[in-house]
Amino acid sequence: MLFISIFSWEPEKRDELIKRRAEGLYTPEGAKCLGQWSVTGGGRTFTLFEIDDSMALAQWSASFSDLGKFTTYPVVDTEELIKAYMAK
Repeated sequence: MLFISIFSWEPEKRDELIKRRAEGLYTPEGAKCLGQWSVTGGGRTFTLFEIDDSMALAQWSASFSDLGKFTTYPVVDTEELIKAYMAK
């Protein structure tokens, strides 16, 4: 299943966040990072995951939870969703 995770942080956490992220993106077993994008002005990052085990998402979130807030949503491909709606 796909999840989009939005991570928001306060400016005073930026340096620690950059340091930790530069050490590598922690991706637990059962999760695959499909891409990560950051707002150019800072303060927010978007990560797309494919996850087989919901505990993997919890483990990933915990690795940065002391630096900011996560909002995570299950997502699907828009074209697939449209086809499913039209099949009704």
